[in-house]
Amino acid sequence: MKQKIINILKKKNIRPLVCLTAYSKPIAKILDNYCDIVLVGDSVVTAMYGMRNTHNVNIDTMIRHGISVKSNLKKAICVIDMPHKTYQNTKQAQKNANLIFKKTKCDAVKIECNGKNFDIIKSIVDTGIPVMGHIGFTPQYFKKFKIQGVLEKDQIKLIEQSIQIEAAGAFSIVLECIKSSLAKKITKKLKIPTIGIGASNYCDGQILVTDDMLGLSGFYPLFVRKFVKLDNIIEKGIQKYKKAVLNKSFPSKKNIF
Repeated sequence: MKQKIINILKKKNIRPLVCLTAYSKPIAKILDNYCDIVLVGDSVVTAMYGMRNTHNVNIDTMIRHGISVKSNLKKAICVIDMPHKTYQNTKQAQKNANLIFKKTKCDAVKIECNGKNFDIIKSIVDTGIPVMGHIGFTPQYFKKFKIQGVLEKDQIKLIEQSIQIEAAGAFSIVLECIKSSLAKKITKKLKIPTIGIGASNYCDGQILVTDDMLGLSGFYPLFVRKFVKLDNIIEKGIQKYKKAVLNKSFPSKKNIF
C-alpha cells in the first residue's frame, strides 16, 4: 500500500494521473486496467440510490461498496470517501477511518475540507492511514452548486486550505469546480498531486464520476464530457431483448436445457 502511494507522488510533473469512480465489481475490474486511482465516492448514493445529494450516505453503504471495489483491484489505488458527519472530531474520525480501512482493505480515505478540519486529516494520517484531501466545491458541505475561487479573497482561502492539507500529511488533493487560474496556482505551490474535477488541465490528474462520463447518469454539467453514450447502447439492447421475448425467438434451443 505505501509503495502505491509513493508511486503516485512520484508521478507529479511526469504524467497526468487517471482517476475515476467505481461502486461495483464489474466496473472496478475494468478501471483497474486504466486508472491510477479508483475512488469509491459517496456519489454512489446519487448515482445508484437516487438520492438528491450525498448528505445522508452512511458508513455501512460505503464499506459494502468499498469491499466490492477493492477486492477487484490489483493495480490501482483504492480510495474511499468518508461519509458526511463521520469525521466531526479526531476521535470519531480515527475510529471510522480505521473501520473503513480494516473492513475494505482500501489504500486510503478521502475527506472533504470544511475550512478548518486539518487536524482531522493529521489525526488519521498519524494512525498510518493515507488521506486524500478535497477542496473547492465540497458536496458534503454545500447544498447548491457554485463555482469556487471566483473572488480574490476566496482564492486566498483555498490556497491556504491546500497548503494546510498538505502540511497535515495528505498524499493528494481533489480540486473541484474552481477557477482554472486558481488550480494552476495551487498545483504549482504543492508538492503533492492535485486531482481536478472541473478544475482545468493544470491539475496533476483528472477524475470524473464514471456514470457521468459513460452517459448513464443524466447529470451533465460543463465539466463533464460524455465519452460514450452508453444509455443509448443499453436501450437498444433492451429493445432487442423485448422484441425477442415477444416473438418467442428467445429463449432459443441454444438457451434451454
